[in-house]
Amino acid sequence: MPTFTRFVLKHKLLVVTFWLLVAAAGATTASSTTKRLSNSFAMPGAAFRADARIRVHYLHNGAEDPVVPVITLPAGTSVNSPGVARRLDRAFAAARGVAPTARVVSYATTHDPAFVTRDGRSTYALVFTPQDNPVASGDLDARMGQAVGAAVPASWHVSVTGIQALATGQPSGKGAGVLAEAMLGALGALVVLAFVFASFLAFVPLVIAGISILTTFLALNGLTHITAVSQIVEFLIALIGLGVAIDYTLLVVTRWREERAHGRRGDDAVQAAMASAGRAVLFSGLTVGIGLLALVVLPVPFLRSAGIGGVLIPLISVAVALTLLPVMLGSVGPRLEWPRVRSENTAGRGWSAWARLVTRHRGLAAIAGTATLTVLIIPAFSMHIGEPSTAALAQTGPAHRALATLRAGGVPSGTLTPIDVLTRPDAAPAVAHRLASMPGISAAVAPVTADFRRDGTALVTVLPRAETNLPAGQATVGAVRAALASDPVVLGVAGSGPATIDFAHDVYGSFPLMLALIALATFVLLARAFRSLLLPLKAVVMNLTSLGAAYGVMVWIWQHGHASHLLWGIPATGAITMWVPIMVFAFLFGLSMDYEVFILARMRETHDATGDTRTAVVQGIGRTGRLVTSAASILVMSFIAMSTGPETDLKVLATGLGVGIFVDATLIRCLLVPALVSMFGAYNWWLPSWAARLLRVEPSPLQPPRMPSVETPVAVEPRAVHA
Repeated sequence: MPTFTRFVLKHKLLVVTFWLLVAAAGATTASSTTKRLSNSFAMPGAAFRADARIRVHYLHNGAEDPVVPVITLPAGTSVNSPGVARRLDRAFAAARGVAPTARVVSYATTHDPAFVTRDGRSTYALVFTPQDNPVASGDLDARMGQAVGAAVPASWHVSVTGIQALATGQPSGKGAGVLAEAMLGALGALVVLAFVFASFLAFVPLVIAGISILTTFLALNGLTHITAVSQIVEFLIALIGLGVAIDYTLLVVTRWREERAHGRRGDDAVQAAMASAGRAVLFSGLTVGIGLLALVVLPVPFLRSAGIGGVLIPLISVAVALTLLPVMLGSVGPRLEWPRVRSENTAGRGWSAWARLVTRHRGLAAIAGTATLTVLIIPAFSMHIGEPSTAALAQTGPAHRALATLRAGGVPSGTLTPIDVLTRPDAAPAVAHRLASMPGISAAVAPVTADFRRDGTALVTVLPRAETNLPAGQATVGAVRAALASDPVVLGVAGSGPATIDFAHDVYGSFPLMLALIALATFVLLARAFRSLLLPLKAVVMNLTSLGAAYGVMVWIWQHGHASHLLWGIPATGAITMWVPIMVFAFLFGLSMDYEVFILARMRETHDATGDTRTAVVQGIGRTGRLVTSAASILVMSFIAMSTGPETDLKVLATGLGVGIFVDATLIRCLLVPALVSMFGAYNWWLPSWAARLLRVEPSPLQPPRMPSVETPVAVEPRAVHA
C-alpha cells in the first residue's frame, strides 16, 4: 500500500484526469445503459418451461397476473338482462385496442357464473397482456379502463384492478429515476457528513461516491454488450455505491485528519493514512464483492447477472478511494479542512467511555446482546416466501375499490392469480371439469375461442380461491400439479403461483451452498487481513446473525403484521416477497462487513502496538464508533425514505435493509463485538504457524494477556504505522 500510494501521489494530474473523463463518459451514457438492462426474470423450472410454450403459441406472458377490468351495472340491471351480455362482450373486447394480442376471459366467453357477483350486477374479465407490450404496466391499467369505459353506457361503472394495479397504487413512470433517487440520498448524507467533519471535507465523500457510481455505469454499459444484465443491477449500483463509497471515504479521511493532528503534513499524512485505512478499505471492498459475486452460484439467470454486474460497484469504489481520494487529500485536502471545529487528536471520549463500560461488564453485555438477537431472529424461522396478499397492497384508490366490489359479491381474491394449464385441444374440457371439482378451486374454464385454441394446443384457466402467493393458494397449486403430473395430455402448468414456488425452490434451495461459499471465502480473506483465526470466524458469525435479525424483524413487521398497519397503514402481507430475502442478503452482507473490518482493523493495529486486548478494544471503538454510526445513519435514512414509496415490496425491502444496518451498527458492532473481543483476550490475535504458511503471512503466536485496569483512561495511541 505505501508503494502504491507513493506512485499515485507522483501522478496526481494523470489520476484526476482519468477519473474525470470516465465519470463524464458514465454520465453521458447512463441513460442508454439503463435502457440496455434486461427486465427478464426468467428462471429454470417446470413453470418457466410451460410459460415459454404459452408465450410461443399465445403471445402473452403466463407468469404475469392479468389485468382485471370490472363493470358494475345500474341498480335493477343484471348480466342476464336483455342486450347486456352482448354489450359486455363488446366492452371487454375493447381491451384489445390497448393490447391487440391479449387473451380475454370473461362471462361472455365462458358463461361461467364464477365471473359474476352474487347480485348479478358486477362482472369482470381476465385480460392476459402480451409480454412485449409497449405500454407501461401502470399506464396499461389506466388505458384499458378508458377503452372499456368508452364502450359502455355512461350509467355503467368501470374500474380496473389486478395484482399490478394494487401493487403500484399509481401509474408507473411518474417517479424519480435511480440516479435522481441517489442524489436525494446524497443530500441526507451531506447533513450527517457535515456533523462528522464540521468542515468542507463533508463534500469529499459525495464526490468520491458520485464518480464511483458514474464510472460503474460506464463499466456496466460495456458489460451489457457482452451479456444480458438485469435491471436490478442499477439499484445495486446506486444504493451500494452511495453506501460503500461514503464508508471508505469516511475511514480514510478520518485517519488522514488523525495523522495531521499528530504532526504529519502533506503527502506524509496521506501515506500514513493509506498504510492503515487504505488497507482496510481494500479488504472491505473485497468482502462486499464476495457477497454480491456469490449470487453467481444461484441457478437463476437474472440473479447471476445481478451478481456479475453488482460486483463492479465495490471494486470501482475501492479503486477510486485508493487513487483519487489520496490525490484530493494531498492537494486540496488541507484547504477543505475549514473551519477546524473538531480535532482527531484523541479518540472520541464518549465512545471510549462506552467501550470501557462494555469491557468492564463484558459477560453481562455478551448475554444481553445474544438474548436480544435471539428474540429478533426467532420470527425468521416462520418466514414464508411468496408475494404480499392483496389485502396488504393498495388500501385506497380505484383498484382497491374494484377488488372490494368483487369480494363483496362473493368473488374470491385468488381469482386475480389464475393458473394456466396447457393441454391437448380434445382434452381441455375434461381437464377443466376435473380441476373445477378440486378443493380450493373456484372455477376452471376452457372456452373454444381462438384465444384458447392455437397450434394444436388448448388453455384451461383455473381460478383458485386463495391467492397463489400465499400458503393456502400455493397448496392449491401443488394439488393441481400433483393431479396432472402423470397425465400425458397436459403439456404444462404455468402462472405466477407455480413460478413463485419454482423460484423459492431453485433460489432458496441453493441458499445454504451460497452461504457456505461466502462464509469460507470471507473467512480466508479476513484471516489474512487480521492475521487471526478467531476474529474472522467471529466476523462471519456476527454477520450471519445480523442477517437473521433483519429477516426476523421483517417477518414480524410485515408477514405477521405486528407493525405494518401502525407504521404504514398496511395489514399483514402473509408472505415476504420472493426476491426480497436474497436482495437483503446481497446488500447487508457486504455493507455490514464494512463496519466489522473498520473496527477490527483498528483493534488489530492497536494490539500490535500495545500488546493489550482491552486497550485495543477501547481504542478501536473510540476511533471508529462515530465513523460507523455516521455511515450507518446515512444508509438508514436512505432506507426510511425508500419505505415511503407506493409499492409494498419496496417497503418490505427497505424495512429489512434499514433494520439490518441499524442492528449491525448498534447491537453487534457497539456491544457484542467489544464484549466478545474482550472476553477472548489473547486468543483473538492468535494465528498458528501452519495457518500463517497457508495464508502467506507472518504467524501471530499466542501470548499471555496483560490486563491493566480499565478504570484508567487509555493514553496510548497506536503508532505502528510510524515505526
